[in-house]
This record gives sequence, structure tokens and C-alpha cells, in this order.
Amino acid sequence: MLIIDCNNSSSHQQLLFACCSDLSHNDLSGTIPMNLSGLPYLQRLSLANNLYNGSVPSIIWPNTTMTGKEALTIDLQNNRFLDVSSRLILPSNVTMRLKGNPMCANVTLTKFCRTEDEDAVNIVNSTNSIFCPPQACPAPYEFAPASPVPCLCALPLHVGYRLKSPGFQDFRPYIHQFVVHLTSVLQLELYQLYINSTAWEEGPRLRMYLKIFPVYDNIYLSLFSKSEVLRIQTMFTSWEIPDADIFGPSELLNFTIPEPYNDGLSPILHDMVSCKAAIRGIVSAAIAAAAILCACMLWLILRFRKRKHHAVSKGHNLSRISVKIDGVKKFSYKQMALATNNFDSSSQVGQGGYGKVFKGILADGNIVAIKRAQVGSMQGEKEFLTEIELLSRLHHRNLVSLIGYCDEEGEQMLVYEFMSNGTLRDHLSGKSKEALSFAMRLRIALGSAKGILYLHTEANPPIFHRDIKATNILLDSGFTAKVADFGLSRLAPIPDLEGTAPAYVSTVVKGTPGYLDPDYFLTHKLTDKSDVYSLGVVFLELLTGMPPIVHGKNIVREVISHTFVVIG
Repeated sequence: MLIIDCNNSSSHQQLLFACCSDLSHNDLSGTIPMNLSGLPYLQRLSLANNLYNGSVPSIIWPNTTMTGKEALTIDLQNNRFLDVSSRLILPSNVTMRLKGNPMCANVTLTKFCRTEDEDAVNIVNSTNSIFCPPQACPAPYEFAPASPVPCLCALPLHVGYRLKSPGFQDFRPYIHQFVVHLTSVLQLELYQLYINSTAWEEGPRLRMYLKIFPVYDNIYLSLFSKSEVLRIQTMFTSWEIPDADIFGPSELLNFTIPEPYNDGLSPILHDMVSCKAAIRGIVSAAIAAAAILCACMLWLILRFRKRKHHAVSKGHNLSRISVKIDGVKKFSYKQMALATNNFDSSSQVGQGGYGKVFKGILADGNIVAIKRAQVGSMQGEKEFLTEIELLSRLHHRNLVSLIGYCDEEGEQMLVYEFMSNGTLRDHLSGKSKEALSFAMRLRIALGSAKGILYLHTEANPPIFHRDIKATNILLDSGFTAKVADFGLSRLAPIPDLEGTAPAYVSTVVKGTPGYLDPDYFLTHKLTDKSDVYSLGVVFLELLTGMPPIVHGKNIVREVISHTFVVIG
């Protein structure tokens, strides 16, 4: 199979025998060129995510040469097509995808607007190709698509279901396996489960809408028995569906019982519904009473403490402002606003739990990074003071430098040297366009290790960072690694008069999942080894490009298990 990279020049002969052409994400506009039909061996053409408009022509494939097993897929998704040619007739072995175009608002063209997953689901679900007249199945009954009985009219149960961490990115090869798994657990026949639709969500998570049809009952209408409805509902709502390795953990989004089943509920199910309604009423009343009581108490407390709180807060800010820190400049709020064009969204370069990060240009022309805390964040206030205190006395090539701070008008901002190449995570995830060579990765690993070593051995007293991760390792214009974000850091134990000190600090566990040292998590004892473990996870990211947790799998456990397999 020959794949043409259309970003580079190719000979006419090479193009002539191409079977796959990918021109997606190129900002191409206008109409589709007709000379593409001169590729006789074309099997897949992708013009997705461009700016093509007008009408989809009908003569893209006339000169293609296909055997009985070959097929042509034309991907025109996410363009600006308004219509398709009235002469468009798709051969049986040609598939055209137009999802994401304005024309998909036309209900007569929806057959062109399905995704590959939806087509795959339809193929798996549909075993009955006989045309069934809609009037033969009155609402809310539906034809069971996969039933072995043609045009079986049945009343399904509706289930919203989500796979929270599936071990795949393409559902199509696993659809049948999923149907077998779920029907086996629910003790149903394969044809009783119909996957109506699927959609990927951030995470990634896979949300799906299922219909569960009853078995064949009679030639006209098919219904679940009351006990069967209750049994299936209980299995979903009581979390009796075990996780499968490839599909990961799941969750029930909703379980809808159509009205005809509700009309004839068994006494048991009626009792459950009545019991739930009573509980909801009692809980609602209790919450309402508690809310009124709390509101009254809160009003009295605020009224009593308003003046005192205002005075203390004002005095606290004044005392903080009056503190001068050597080597760290104090900026005014006005200076920060001018540097960031009044904190315009175009100046924002990042965001974390502490707040937002802006790129700013100071009056002297220096480019800086300004970390602005979320307003009213007590945790942010503590991190703010910690970071000023620590960074004001830390100076190392592989630690980010603190230039100054702002503590005015209820705002807390830290001003750092600007890292033009962003975070290490940006480059490993592909968010940044510049890829890291192996030599660059080694230099980044070495620089990060030197920065952490300085914190542990040369800072006085030593410092435990407590939140080392790929997003806290910044890269300057020369890709020098610099450890950042000391808001969660803790000072190491100070030696007593005899020169001895505990090897750890007892503290509440804080950090990022996937990077946390298991010993620290279990014992709450923070040591330098906790940072070393987190840095080791970053090294694994550098080697593999994978985040610490992906699809429910932990990168450390995966590496250890594969190492044991290789050694064994």
C-alpha cells in the first residue's frame, strides 16, 4: 500500500498508484478539484477539517479501479459544505462522511453525516434487513433491530451508560466483545442489546445510549415481565456489573422505564418507588430546615464580625506589604495590569489549581510570567507566601527565578522569568509543535535532577518540593529544564543541638495522582525519596511519552509488570 504525503512533492507516477491520500487539517478552501478522480487506485481520501464549501460534487470516483473486496472512503467531515449534488449516487462500495458540515442540518442528508463508530454500531446491531413499515409498530413500541424475528415490535428499556476509562481509543473493533460481555452479565440474548449511539467525552470516556429489548413473546407485541424489569434495573443500580479489563470501570447515567411498564408495576416495584419518593421528601425537608438555620446563624456571625474582620484583614495586608525581601521586587497592581493588557485572555498561557498564568511585558521591556491567584483562595494565600519565602533565597540554573510579587487590592501575584518553550508536558503530549529528540530528553532529565539535588543538599535548610511533575518542569528558549511551582514545598527537618534531625516531615499528603510516592501516601512521612520517586515518574514520561495515568493504567505498574515479564 502506498501512502502519499501531500505536503511534499511526489512524482506523477507515484501519485497515480496512490491508494490513500490525506489532505486533512490544511486550511484548504474553495471547491474539491475534479482531477482527484484521476487516481484509479484510490481507496481512502481525507479532506476533513478544511474550509471547502459549496456543493459536494458527484464525480470524485468515476475512474477508480476496484475489485470486489476493495472500497473507497471519502472523508469530508468538518468543512463548510451546504449541499450535495442532485446527481450524487453512491456505489455500494463507496462511503462518504460529511459529519460536521452545515448541510447535516438537512434531515434528508443525515445518511451522509454518521461517524465511523455509528456505522460500525449499526452493522453490529442490524441483522434484520427487511423493511418494516413504521405504522406497524405504535409508539412507544419500537422494532427490535437485531431480533431474529423480522419486524419484532417490542418495548425496550432505555439505559445511559458510560465507560470511565476504556483501554482503547477506537470502539469499533470492540463493539461485539462489549455486547457479549454486557449481555452475559445481564443474562440476556445478544440480540436483546442495541447500542443506539456512542460519543467520546473528555477523559477519555465513552458515553453510550443503550436499548434493552425483551425476548420474542408473540407475533405482535413483546414486553418484559415485571420481575424481569426489576431484575435488570437492580443489576444496574446496585453496581452488580463487574468491570472488564479492556472496558475498565463503568457508571450508570440513567435508567428509564417506559410508561406502559410503570402502569403495571408489581407491588414490589411500587413499594420501591414509593419508598424512594418518601425518602426524597424527608431528605428535602431536612435539608431545607438545615439551610434556613445555617443562613440565620451565618447572618448573625457576619453581622457581628464584619467590622473586626475588615480591620484585621486590612492590617494583615499592610504588614505583608511592609515586608521587604532582598532580591525580589514588589510590583503594583497597575503595573501588572499594564503588563498583561489588563489580564486579557490573549495573554493567558496556562492555568492550574493556584490560578492563571499570564505572559506580561514590563515597562523596561522584560518579558515575564505572571501567576495570578484565584481571588479569595486561602490555600492560594498560603502557597503565595511559601513560594516568595523559598524562591527569594534559591538561586540555581535549573530552578525558575522569582523576579517579584504583587500584593495589592486583594490580589496575589508572583512574577517569574518567562519560559518561552512552556512545560515539559506540552512537548510530550504533542501540544507543542516542536518534538523532543532523545538527546534533548536526556538533557532535560539531567537538568531536572540537578535542580532537585540542589533543593535536597545545597539549600539551607533543605527543601522537599512535594509536587514534581511534567507540568512543573519548564523549558527556556534553549530547552534548559527549570523546576517550578514551590507552593506545596516543605522545609526539611532542622537538626537539634546534637546535630541530628528526623529523616522525614509528618504532613498531610498533597501532590498529584500518578506522581505520588506510595510510601508517602500511606505513612504521611515526606522525605527526599518522595521527590526522587516523582522525578522517576517524569523520567518514565520522557522515555515513553505517556502520562502517568492513561486509560486507567498506571505507567509505573505497567513498566514494573513488563520488566518482570522480560526478566522472567
